Amino acid sequence: MAATTTLGFVPPTGLSPRRGGFRVSLIRCSASPLTSSTASGLVEKPWNIYNARLVLEDGSIWPAKSFGAPGTRVAELVFNTSLTGYQEILTDPSYAGQFVLMTNPQIGNTGVNLDDEESEQCFLAGLVIRSLSISTSNWRCTKTLADYLTERNLMGVYDLDTRAITRRLREEGSLNGVLSTEQTKTDEELLQMSRSWDIVGIDLISDVSCKSPYEWVDKTDPEWDFNAASRDGNSYRVIAYDFGIKHNILRRLSSYGCRITVVPSTFPASEALKMNPDGILFSNGPGDPSAVPYAVETVKELLGKAPVYGICMGHQLLGQALGGKTFKMKFGHHGGNHPVRNNRTGQVEISAQNHNYAVDPASLPGGVEVTHVNLNDGSCAGLSFPEMNVMSLQYHPEASPGPHDSDNAFKEFIELMKRSKQSS
Repeated sequence: MAATTTLGFVPPTGLSPRRGGFRVSLIRCSASPLTSSTASGLVEKPWNIYNARLVLEDGSIWPAKSFGAPGTRVAELVFNTSLTGYQEILTDPSYAGQFVLMTNPQIGNTGVNLDDEESEQCFLAGLVIRSLSISTSNWRCTKTLADYLTERNLMGVYDLDTRAITRRLREEGSLNGVLSTEQTKTDEELLQMSRSWDIVGIDLISDVSCKSPYEWVDKTDPEWDFNAASRDGNSYRVIAYDFGIKHNILRRLSSYGCRITVVPSTFPASEALKMNPDGILFSNGPGDPSAVPYAVETVKELLGKAPVYGICMGHQLLGQALGGKTFKMKFGHHGGNHPVRNNRTGQVEISAQNHNYAVDPASLPGGVEVTHVNLNDGSCAGLSFPEMNVMSLQYHPEASPGPHDSDNAFKEFIELMKRSKQSS
């Protein structure tokens, strides 16, 4: 059968026609003319320009394009390797005092929604990304990332070489920096700002903690819940110290049957004990554990009085309260893909982590067991002190965002409280 042609199209020699012949489509293209600025007479550019800078304390200057709020801010720059979950990262109080650079190149494609927030506000100082998605596609999306940052008065920059910056942070360690959209400030002024500020020794917990106690009742939404079959149906009274606690930690505890009272970071230990808790949680939080000696003293006063569970900052505070030391890591752990070995079972969990400090296991007294080890660098990722009913993890078992490998840690806390009640 001879090949058919349309509009004078002749198939190339030797090309086998598809069944039914060739099909040719006409495409008409049109473009709207660029509008002229009435003020200057110049043609408006249909793209964003480089109108921001990231200046790091090592002297490097990274031109960028701004989205979100304008201004000038100083903070510590860290990188996060999570592929998804940027909204949870934005609202994680543990990022207070930091700029977060996302290593995943495209951010913003799922927009934002109210369900994924980990706190009532954004605490980080700014977001640094490679490519800002020009569209959003998610059934839960209520607004774009750029609109969200603008409403929250949060700076964001994009079109930087985030791979090169990440390599620099891995080689040199976390760096202080300045984000600025103010063209009146010179590079030298911004560099001086970055070098005159330091996150070490600053109490960041006071700014992110709640101001008064409150009851938490929300559970993980049934649509997203998991591990429901492993719960015993009993109820446990838990006091949660808010050092920057994430909502999903509270939801997971509540889903496991806990009745939770959240208290401020400065809440007296004596008042917490008057509530007759079955267990006490010391939450995640930002910054240097050595900058909050009042929190360490509170932990010391509560040790041995009730089973305790520390997460992230809570783990570090427990390490100091037990007599150990903490230290600042080179560039910390930030992401949803960190392998951790459970020394008791030999199993490896892929974990979500966010911390710049760690407990020195060599400084811990006898009887304290290192239960988990980070397989990337061998750092301490979990502790246990059976004599005082203590357990802790350096990473986030609620993993929002991240994998759910470590969710059973909440069940272990339930078992710890259960055994304590039975023996009392």
